[in-house]
Amino acid sequence: MNVIGLDSGSTTTKGVLFAQNKLVKKCLVSTSGDPIRAAEQVITELDENKQYQVVATGYGRKLLNADKAVTEITCHAKGAAYLSEGIQNVIDIGGQDSKVIRMDTKGHVLDFNMNDKCAAGTGRFVEVLMRTLGEEIEHIDSFVASAEPIKINSMCTVFAESEVISLIGRGEKREDIALGVLHSIAARISNQHRQINPEQGPIFFSGGLSHSKKVTELVAEYTKKEVYYDQELSQYAGAIGAALIGMQQKNFFC
Repeated sequence: MNVIGLDSGSTTTKGVLFAQNKLVKKCLVSTSGDPIRAAEQVITELDENKQYQVVATGYGRKLLNADKAVTEITCHAKGAAYLSEGIQNVIDIGGQDSKVIRMDTKGHVLDFNMNDKCAAGTGRFVEVLMRTLGEEIEHIDSFVASAEPIKINSMCTVFAESEVISLIGRGEKREDIALGVLHSIAARISNQHRQINPEQGPIFFSGGLSHSKKVTELVAEYTKKEVYYDQELSQYAGAIGAALIGMQQKNFFC
């Protein structure tokens, strides 16, 4: 039986196909305000023959016609454990929320902390401020390569955007402002991480911002821990966890 794990995020929709207990295909598309369309696009790309079962997670999971819906925390823990064996701490910075998870070595959740009340500290926060600076988020590492950070005091997206505009008006360098934004993100997520009294050991970093080498370095600096990530699959951790849960609980498909 093929199992598709689907992570319906606010910014992107990610999917993975497991066949014969192996990850054989992955797909990512922009959600673009239409999680149903995005999910259908991912599923079609992964398995045109429709020989699959779907386990969904993410903010749009309840909108989808999936065989099972599972919470994000559970799926991200399972996915991180798959990608980094023995890991017990996870930081996920998504488009809409940021999550910190503490778990045992088998991926069972012991505690978690989730910021889902506003965009502060999320990928959306960075995306909005980078757009204000006239630069795409995909180019952030090269943009800040030689920058010196300027402190950003506001974590509310609206106030931070006004602060960034004021800093530009003062003649501050755009790249210095951008690096200040990244420092503020890392500081916030490290505080969130400390609130769950994490076990000793490294952190697995997932979510869209895990593709940024600079953000990964700053998360390590502020948490004072070694940070692991998978360059190819970190962003798929939730989808991978959903598929793994599907394979482990085959009875619910019967």
